[in-house]
Amino acid sequence: MRSDDGPGAGLTPQETAALLLGKIRQGHDYARGKKEQFRRRASVIKLLTLAFSAASTILLGLQRWTDLAFALVALVTALTAAEPFYNWRSRWVLMEEAQYRFRRLADDLEYLVASTAPEGLERPRLDAVFDRYQAVWDDLSRTWLEQRREAVPPSST
Repeated sequence: MRSDDGPGAGLTPQETAALLLGKIRQGHDYARGKKEQFRRRASVIKLLTLAFSAASTILLGLQRWTDLAFALVALVTALTAAEPFYNWRSRWVLMEEAQYRFRRLADDLEYLVASTAPEGLERPRLDAVFDRYQAVWDDLSRTWLEQRREAVPPSST
């Protein structure tokens, strides 16, 4: 607390804006890290499924190593069944959206600070940005939980 601001005073609006911008950037970095993790996992599942499927088709077509070909078909089936449970692609897209929203929020806050005189930067305007920041986290958490609660969709086969 700053002694010259009177009792109960918090940070100045400029300090609050800087703190909020730091939190927004941390959220962006979190979403980016998770997005990369989920993208990598979704891509590995897809590539393995494609590779095993192609290899088993070739082996069955050549009528060689049919035991290996059938084992690869079983792996494709297992990967295809596991993918909807983990839902990596959907989680990847969710983090991409959150990353966009954090980036947009940081841009808006930076513009607000840059276009407003220091004495004109008022707490209610910063509170509105903070509310939007909280809404990003609320939406991300709600959607994450909804996706985890949903039953695995029935296969289309």
